[in-house]
Amino acid sequence: MSAAEPSSYPPIDPVNFDLIIVGTGLPESVIAAAAAAVGKTVLHLDPNSFYGSYFASLSLDDFTSFLNSHSVPASAATATTTLGNQHDDSNHVVIELIQQSLYSDVEVVSCPSEKENLLRENSRKFNLDLGGPRTLFCADKSVDLLLKSGACQYIEFKGIDASFVYEANRKFVNVPDSRAAIFNDKSLTPIEKRRLMEFFKLIQQHSAASSDNYNNRDADDGVDGCNISEEDLESRFVFFMEKMRLPPKIKSILTYAIAMADYDQENNEFCEDLLKTKDGIERLALYSSSVNRIPNAPGALLYPIYGEGELPQAFCRRAAVKGCIYVLRMPVIALLMDKVTGHYKGIKVASGQDLYSDQLILDPSFTIPSPVPSSPRDYSMERIHILSQKEVKRMVARGICVTGSSIKKDVPTCLVVYPPRSLYPEQHTSVRALQIGSNLAVCPPGTFVLYFCAVCKNADEGKKLLQAAMNALLVLPEAGNPSISSDQSESADIKPIVLWRAFYVQKITAVKFDRISSAPPPDGNINYNDLLDATEKLFRQLYPHEEYFPETKSPEESMEDNGISLEG
Repeated sequence: MSAAEPSSYPPIDPVNFDLIIVGTGLPESVIAAAAAAVGKTVLHLDPNSFYGSYFASLSLDDFTSFLNSHSVPASAATATTTLGNQHDDSNHVVIELIQQSLYSDVEVVSCPSEKENLLRENSRKFNLDLGGPRTLFCADKSVDLLLKSGACQYIEFKGIDASFVYEANRKFVNVPDSRAAIFNDKSLTPIEKRRLMEFFKLIQQHSAASSDNYNNRDADDGVDGCNISEEDLESRFVFFMEKMRLPPKIKSILTYAIAMADYDQENNEFCEDLLKTKDGIERLALYSSSVNRIPNAPGALLYPIYGEGELPQAFCRRAAVKGCIYVLRMPVIALLMDKVTGHYKGIKVASGQDLYSDQLILDPSFTIPSPVPSSPRDYSMERIHILSQKEVKRMVARGICVTGSSIKKDVPTCLVVYPPRSLYPEQHTSVRALQIGSNLAVCPPGTFVLYFCAVCKNADEGKKLLQAAMNALLVLPEAGNPSISSDQSESADIKPIVLWRAFYVQKITAVKFDRISSAPPPDGNINYNDLLDATEKLFRQLYPHEEYFPETKSPEESMEDNGISLEG
């Protein structure tokens, strides 16, 4: 893989490809690896000096610089001056491309403390995730895809130590994710334990029955007792749990910490995504099957050593092995459209070179100025117009805090879920927080990183949600009051001190048309399943007659030979 020097811009050879991809985010990198695996010629470009785009893991200084530089609206006038002669080829017209940030309301604060110098001197030892918080379930699509593609040999993981549900007054409630965890949970009454075990058994039986029916096999003897009707499956999950006589506390844990619902399922007025029973059962089955699936992983969740940015890099390495050409620090400034047909023809890069391909995928930040330039064909202008008016589906508020101690003593990595109304009465969405320690090589010893996120309608709502979540677990020193000692946080009764924090709101956009596609940005989920589903769908739209990562061996053989690697 090569990286172009910003001052030289060496020519790219060859100039014709089956597919050009701009941006090295996770979806773009997966598609690059998938296309290269079926023999397509692929050119993979990125204007950044690093891999990962909006899925990257960056040092403290680089993270701050990226947020600040990508929160300023792109200047169309500046982009226009780089195009030069737009009519240097009689066969095509040049349509300007610019990058518009997915971020808004960026705030980065270095909190005065005794460890301020530690952060400044160890910036390069941080690997902060732009798209966090993120984990992988041990049995989900991302693990299967890593195994099937062979990208698993380029990445290592560790299991997340624990999962908690936050209750008022900073009370952590364990997430009972297995029979042993339920049995040993002292916060549950004997009746709660019995009903929860019966409910998990019902879920397992239903999943086994569904799998057997899907494979046209006779149901096992142990599955005959599964009697979840179609009416129940189509009903709301909270109603089904009430029918199964689960108490409110258990319902909340199952809904928000295992099924990972975003919106308050008890409130019809504010719930924008009602969780059906069939979907809730599917999510619970995924969680349950992830527990103890991989040796040395204590629970259901995995996290990459060195951060989330290792995932796109693993697929980029796999693509490079299959012949994909990589060039970093190479801005793309324009589309080339055929003058006669109005179809996409290629791209123009900052060096002035024209590159051609049958298909193009752009990272989600690329757009064109509005109004759309005149086009030789009306239908061409309509297609380009779509790229200038991307649909903003929703927003996600993200926050990061660096602390001097763990939020729970002797637990370096953990997931904390704040259900709706656990922070304040008007909290209509859940908040998720993921703590990662130095044992995963994302921060220097003596520090921890906490990632927060919540879906929101606007920046004010997002900031209120994350501010409340941070205040519930952490102490945020004010600029005029740096006197709080970081040694205080060693006590189990004292909240950890925030040394550095960032807040930003990210837009989730979507667009797809003809031969030019836009890759999906990071979403608000804790795992990658929806994102990878959208990525596979995009690949099949590009190449409907090609297999998505042809298997050369079974997943079981892959796991034995070079499977998911966990550091003990």
